[in-house]
Amino acid sequence: MAKAAAKTKAAETSAERRPALAGRAVSAPGVKVEILPPAERISLRAPEASLAALSKALSVTLPAKPKSSATKGGRTVLWLGPDEWLVVDEAGNDPLADCAKVSALHSAVGISHRNVAISVAGPAAAVTVNSGCPQDLSLEAFPVGAASRTILGKAEIVLLRTAEDTFRVECWRSFSDYVFTLLSEAASDAAH
Repeated sequence: MAKAAAKTKAAETSAERRPALAGRAVSAPGVKVEILPPAERISLRAPEASLAALSKALSVTLPAKPKSSATKGGRTVLWLGPDEWLVVDEAGNDPLADCAKVSALHSAVGISHRNVAISVAGPAAAVTVNSGCPQDLSLEAFPVGAASRTILGKAEIVLLRTAEDTFRVECWRSFSDYVFTLLSEAASDAAH
């Protein structure tokens, strides 16, 4: 009996769920690439008539213009299409539960475990991201708060400019090693 209990105890302590690429970071002159902490995320689809109710439930106004985002209280909503948003909550709240309270027509799907977020920060951040992303990342074309679904190398990403010299790169977990490696190599190249 004691052996079985010890074996069960050992199995319990060795089973630990870790985020993809947890703790990975690369620093080069002018840029740092690092994995961001886990966050709650939902993919939200809704017609225009439902936006007011959803905005109220999420406590942030859903942006209605291309390349836009809105942030309030640790929650960021990125416009991805005329009826599509990515909601990211870094404050530990559950946006899926907030949407469940809304009776207006919408679809909210939890994607927290599907995505990984990578921060690219520093004076060479735009050059680093542009090494694999064809989008114009000048401040005039892609200002702070701009968001876009785009590509980085061969992977689809969602890109958000959080500051003049900082980007949040959201990608699927299955592509996260590829995206992180591409950004890490680009950071080294940007330093030269």
